[in-house]
Amino acid sequence: MSINIADTLADSAKNLGNQTGLIEAATGKSLTFSELHSRSDSYAHILKNKGIRTGERVMLMVKPSADFICLTFALFKIGAPVILIDPGMGYKNLLRCIEGVRPQGFVGIPKAHLFRSLFRKPFTTVIHKLCCGNSLGLFGPDISRQADEDYGSYPAYDAKDDDLAAIIFTTGSTGPPKGVRYEHSIFHAQLRLIRDYYEIGPGQVDQPAFPLFALFSTALGAKAVIPDMDPTRPAKVDPARFVASIEKYSVTYSFGSPAIWNVIAGFCKAGDNRLKTLNKVLMAGAPVSGELIGRMQKVLPSGAAIHTPYGATESLPIVSIEGQEITRKTWKLTKQGKGTCVGRPLPGIEIAILPISDKAILHLERNTFLSPGEIGEIIVCGDVVTRAYENNGEENSLAKIPDGDTFWHRMGDVGYLDVEGRLWFCGRRAHRVVCENMKRTFYTIPCEALFNVHPEVFRTALVAVHSSGAIKNSVPAIIIEPVKNSIMTTQQLVAEVKEIGQQNPLTQEIDHYLIYPDFPVDIRHNAKIFREKLSDWASKELEDRL
Repeated sequence: MSINIADTLADSAKNLGNQTGLIEAATGKSLTFSELHSRSDSYAHILKNKGIRTGERVMLMVKPSADFICLTFALFKIGAPVILIDPGMGYKNLLRCIEGVRPQGFVGIPKAHLFRSLFRKPFTTVIHKLCCGNSLGLFGPDISRQADEDYGSYPAYDAKDDDLAAIIFTTGSTGPPKGVRYEHSIFHAQLRLIRDYYEIGPGQVDQPAFPLFALFSTALGAKAVIPDMDPTRPAKVDPARFVASIEKYSVTYSFGSPAIWNVIAGFCKAGDNRLKTLNKVLMAGAPVSGELIGRMQKVLPSGAAIHTPYGATESLPIVSIEGQEITRKTWKLTKQGKGTCVGRPLPGIEIAILPISDKAILHLERNTFLSPGEIGEIIVCGDVVTRAYENNGEENSLAKIPDGDTFWHRMGDVGYLDVEGRLWFCGRRAHRVVCENMKRTFYTIPCEALFNVHPEVFRTALVAVHSSGAIKNSVPAIIIEPVKNSIMTTQQLVAEVKEIGQQNPLTQEIDHYLIYPDFPVDIRHNAKIFREKLSDWASKELEDRL
């Protein structure tokens, strides 16, 4: 039996044919499910006629649009793994990623082809070059115009569990971005969880701020509205446009990073605007504050649900919690330094906590699982957990733990399970501050939560500072990003934040506090703090005091 995700689009076209399947908010262009299926068939014929074959890897660099969705489905139908790399990660990372996955095909807009022609070395493996858009013939004919013609149906590749469907890159928030191998079975399992747990399907209207989720929506028979925004700059979203398309197309659910919803909540509050049709919001990509959930609850209709799924590019979704449980039960504990509660494992997912290690774990020993309340390393097992990184044996050995016929993935995060089976997130493993002189370890999320309650603090970051690269002699420091137009002087703010730290056993031993006006954050979600950069900066700032 084939588990090709492209088959789900064929089912949607069969059952929902003339119903609208996708809308581009920026252009107003819309396609029915039948038209999406037919256009992806045409693209499959075009790509095959241009020489792309089953098993050949194709890098796709097309803006979020109907063509992006149709081309992705077309590659699934051919059985040609699609390579998706966030262009916002910076050109050096982008070139490194391209060289690592060795694409044989390249489909992109004219701007992407210009980039390819300027940086030729990583593209030496590319045989097939196709342009989606008018380049005045410079990069070949416009295949989007060719796809307007009906080429007839295209039989989807009979995909098996282990067949590679895509390579999707991590954000690189802790180290260089890594290419994650997505077999067809992974997409199949994700679709099942999204459909069954979040109840996504026909009758729903999705406005995803992350382009790949439009693929899931249309596959499940939900209408997808591609928002008028740059997905690589979510914190820079134009809230008026984002809200306008929600209202115009009666959007019922939307997925985005906390950075987006922070902007939308502020915009709606200022205009006394309630998003009347939006009854389900998913926030993911970084820890979500109870304050943000509370502000969003005020602009959503009564009974609307806010979910904060937890996971990673390597395994998503694995855990989830609803906003009401956060605001009513767990957030007060978060503000006391207990970590962020991310919820209970989803059906078919197993979570465990191991003693923290920075080395490879050669086999799983269940008798080492930590008890409820003990902070350790989060590991996960289940059918949405990807098997490997592409061409990265070292990272595979560090991230995967063999367990008989199966394996566990090391999330790279630390946290604990409580007596109710809920998972509490305490930060990235790489971001913990191990102080040998103090004989203790500081965790980012519990410590930062204590300071983030200050009204003049936008956010804080716990980092390690050290002299002359002596990491073993690290000491903790708190970096403060004030709210915009803060009414306090730097000295006042530092003094008050330091006083908070001295009153709590978690942070009493922290002596160093610094102001940094605008934290460096990840591109994809604009929410994950690059603490390594702040650590280097703080170490230089405090060099004379260490």
